[in-house]
Amino acid sequence: MKTSDFYYDLPEELIAQTPLQKRDTSRLMVLDRQTGEVKHQHFYDIIDYLKPGDCLVMNDSRVLPARLLGHRPTGGAVEVLLLRDLGDKQWECLCKPGRKMQVGSEVIFGNGELTAKVTAVNEDGNRVVTFSYEGIFLEVLERLGKMPLPPYIKAELVDQERYQTVYSREVGSAAAPTAGLHFTRDLLERIRQKGVSTAFVTLHVGLGTFRPVKAENILEHHMHSELCMLSQETADILNRTKAQGGRIICVGTTSCRTLESLVNPDGSFCAGSRWTEIFIYPGYTFKAMDALITNFHLPESTLVMLVSAFAGRENVLNAYNQAVQERYRFFSFGDAMFIA
Repeated sequence: MKTSDFYYDLPEELIAQTPLQKRDTSRLMVLDRQTGEVKHQHFYDIIDYLKPGDCLVMNDSRVLPARLLGHRPTGGAVEVLLLRDLGDKQWECLCKPGRKMQVGSEVIFGNGELTAKVTAVNEDGNRVVTFSYEGIFLEVLERLGKMPLPPYIKAELVDQERYQTVYSREVGSAAAPTAGLHFTRDLLERIRQKGVSTAFVTLHVGLGTFRPVKAENILEHHMHSELCMLSQETADILNRTKAQGGRIICVGTTSCRTLESLVNPDGSFCAGSRWTEIFIYPGYTFKAMDALITNFHLPESTLVMLVSAFAGRENVLNAYNQAVQERYRFFSFGDAMFIA
């Protein structure tokens, strides 16, 4: 199976640069994965496609202000993107320019209240950086860090909270689980009043979000590890939903990857956590998910491959091409799909 099998033509002007003022007024494409039929709605209509007894599963990871802009002692500008907390003030990071950031290189942020030193260079080019600071690291980050918006978003984000879901709580992601950006607290409350359960998992979004598929054969692509967690409370809700015949509806590919990584062979769930490198592409048999709320994804990305595994490659590419024709907004601040 080739990476080019998942290509579609996306005009640059359809890439959403700014969020809508009201989260749930984005457009919603509804795709029937059995027939390929497409309907056009708004996201607030999602409640009409949910049934009493269903369960919405959301990733409650919160985005770190993980983009740090600093300079070397000699004055050269450096950008550091935090990817993974290794403990003892050490982080795995992406650094630009990488060639200037070798072992022993130092970086100064702000007025020197935060400094960093490269202690290792990994095989994949990521750096291990040791930070020095006074106080609490997250508070320092809140003062000095910026939201790590994807490279295709050029506009400055005025309200940093707009790149967080309304239910975010577990700090640790390098990018937002963007399918959840469409929900408002009011919409979630109305969904619960309809008899739909809500449950939360945690997957801290890492480098996989930024890494393109470069291999011609998709089987040669290696996924980056991400930490995912499932609580006992969520396991109980999921098991009860399945036992009562309800659907498990994942909000976003990160929620999907978490459940598919932690589901038991018999389809049940237990509390647990693990580092996952799960790569879902056509031919995969889903064990946990019955329906999916997601955004529109980059051509030839692992996310398009996951959605194609669930709904069929032809259905997905036809839907994407129709979205282009209908002038949907794409990616983080764009519009949404519901696939069932």
